[in-house]
Amino acid sequence: MSAEQQAGARPGRVPWAAVVVFSVVATGLAWVVALPLWLGELPPLLAQAVVSAMMFTPALAVLVVVLVLRAPRRGAVRFLGLWPLRPVGRTIWFCVLGLLAPLVLTFAGIAVSAAFGWVELDLAGLSGFVAANEAAGADLSGIDPWLLVSVQLVMVPFAAVIPNAILAFGEEIGWRGWLLPSLRPLGVWPALLITGAVWGVWHAPVLLLGQNYARTDVTGVLFMVVACVLLGVFFGWLRLRTGSVWPAVFAHGGLNAVGSATLLFSAAGSTPDPVLMAPMGVPMWIVLGAVIAVLALCGQFRAARLVGFAPRPAG
Repeated sequence: MSAEQQAGARPGRVPWAAVVVFSVVATGLAWVVALPLWLGELPPLLAQAVVSAMMFTPALAVLVVVLVLRAPRRGAVRFLGLWPLRPVGRTIWFCVLGLLAPLVLTFAGIAVSAAFGWVELDLAGLSGFVAANEAAGADLSGIDPWLLVSVQLVMVPFAAVIPNAILAFGEEIGWRGWLLPSLRPLGVWPALLITGAVWGVWHAPVLLLGQNYARTDVTGVLFMVVACVLLGVFFGWLRLRTGSVWPAVFAHGGLNAVGSATLLFSAAGSTPDPVLMAPMGVPMWIVLGAVIAVLALCGQFRAARLVGFAPRPAG
């Protein structure tokens, strides 16, 4: 994308009214969609359908600000990072990176949690995995649990695309598609950090019911804000290095596909604290912090290397 194209695809100042409307609509609709979860216990499949529907509330908020508030006034498809996919090669490779990085980062997080004694692993017999399947009525006698786990790991990239990337698109078109570029006039880091914080708070309707961290108070929301800020920096980097929202979509899909990876390797009878488990807990925070630090030291967050942050052409 040329400097002229970059300049035309970004706002000259933050459209604060639209940012407020977007945040209120996305968050408000999330509470509305999640209301059935608060009214009583739902069957697992129906509860999952409600959570999946909630993921599309940022997309609905984008429609409001783009179609009603006209933010941006023109070039919405380019502004949202939907099209064109240029440079094609870089965009494709960053999509692959986004697809696979969550799995690698999660494994690194599992190693960190084991090293600190936060999670008890059983890599020999995968006793936790076996016990969970037997509790669900599956008979694994005579079957090597590592074979089943290996199959699950091989399927992760595919599950990251269908259905997870489809669902993740509903969020990413809002967070990295609309909100992040709208905040670009604030600078690289403020835009990344604010986007991540809003993303984290948006999860409150399900976090306060115990999802992710098994906490039903504000601490669960605070933990999610930390996780989303760090993940948002990484996802935002994918978005801004390519000018495309698709690498962030695949990264988000990949993250959701490995959500329970730690439990595949935990020992039977252990009850690890979700706050101390990857991919959303402290071990992943440590890994992401290290990755972000390396990217920063390598100059990956310099404005000149990010689409939409390069200095505007004179004249």
